[in-house]
Amino acid sequence: MKAKDFKSSSHLRFIIPSLIGIFLFMFPIAGEDGAITIPIAILAGWLETELADYLSLIMTIIITITAVGTIITKIAGSNSLEKYPFFQSLFNVPPVWVVTRILGMIFAIMVYFQIGPEAIISENTGGLLLDSLLHVLFAVFLFAGLFLPLLLNYGLLELFGVILTKIMRPLFRLPGRSSIDSLASWLGDGTIGVLLTSKQYEEGYYTKREAAVIGTTFSVVSITFSLVVIQEVGLGHMFIPFYLTVGFAGFIAALIMPRIPPLSRKADTYVTEEPADQNEDVPEQHNLFTYGYTKAVEQGSKSSGLQQFFKQGTQNILDMWMGVAPIVMALGTIALVIAEFTPFFAWIGTPFIPLLELMQVPFAQEASETILVGFADMFLPAIIGSGIESEMTRFIIASLSVTQLIYMSEVGGLLLGSKVPVNILDLFIIFLQRTIITLPIITLIAHFLF
Repeated sequence: MKAKDFKSSSHLRFIIPSLIGIFLFMFPIAGEDGAITIPIAILAGWLETELADYLSLIMTIIITITAVGTIITKIAGSNSLEKYPFFQSLFNVPPVWVVTRILGMIFAIMVYFQIGPEAIISENTGGLLLDSLLHVLFAVFLFAGLFLPLLLNYGLLELFGVILTKIMRPLFRLPGRSSIDSLASWLGDGTIGVLLTSKQYEEGYYTKREAAVIGTTFSVVSITFSLVVIQEVGLGHMFIPFYLTVGFAGFIAALIMPRIPPLSRKADTYVTEEPADQNEDVPEQHNLFTYGYTKAVEQGSKSSGLQQFFKQGTQNILDMWMGVAPIVMALGTIALVIAEFTPFFAWIGTPFIPLLELMQVPFAQEASETILVGFADMFLPAIIGSGIESEMTRFIIASLSVTQLIYMSEVGGLLLGSKVPVNILDLFIIFLQRTIITLPIITLIAHFLF
């Protein structure tokens, strides 16, 4: 079938939502202060300002509902929400996340009502999270989650998936379809990429090596999360150069990582005895663009109406709010207490001080404390480094935390729980490799920008 065989309404169902999505998530416009940003960030900033006095309470309620819902689901049994698969996946989580959600609820309540030890409720620890970072999370996730289907469901992924087919194999030693996984991660969420990768590996579309490479290299941090990170370090006005830096550093890492151990040593064998049918050839009557466009229009024509759009958008919002906020509150508070009251992060960051000094990074000692903490959670380096005086150092910390990619609170934990053939030692080695590869690139760009 060719694009001209579709009705004009099918073309419009691909073109209009995709253009709106590109505008909202990728189109650079000037904010109130003249700095270049994206429309989603402007909407989020407006909402955050309007609800500033209520957001700490709202986030405490959301975190509490999440924890209580999780406890009830565990008591009632894992099949209690079988008729509601979305809520089943939301509340039926592994034991480690049950504990994390309960901790998040306890910390949020303590901070909001200012009860308990000063170490937890102070404005430098739990207060910083509940009264600052979680405000940003609420606003960004609301708009990003609502409008995300515009990028994911109306054919844009299919268009770029076909066009990028000829790039993936020579550059990254991966099949063309893997570009869809990475695009879904970039536009949606790293977890989407991991889930897609795991599913396709189980169905025989990827070898063990390909699945490991895609899961650890292309389940990239989404635009949404990146926006929160750069705002947390007070550099929201630099989102465009920040994201270009992250993209370039991530691209270089993606070229190198599949070619070095441990990823290069993974077996090129399939989990099933026979590989699935993977014909990536473009039909004779098409070129690369016309075939991609045809697949996009085909997807657009299958897309459902407004009701389904808002339903999926609402699910995205709840998934982001309830999936991320309790983890950030729990792990973030613990990490900030450790950072504030113990020398632990100073110890583990010590080996990086000479490297940072060699690269002439201001406040090298303070920056070194943020480098390895990202293995626990992506937001922690930005939270811990947000008080550093140098804008350049904060820019480096934010960019590095996004390119490190493997953080155990989400992507790392998901990879370990999936069928993708990686273990925790693999993940830590990959995390270190990505740090060593991307840090000099990010620092070099930062020297040009500041």
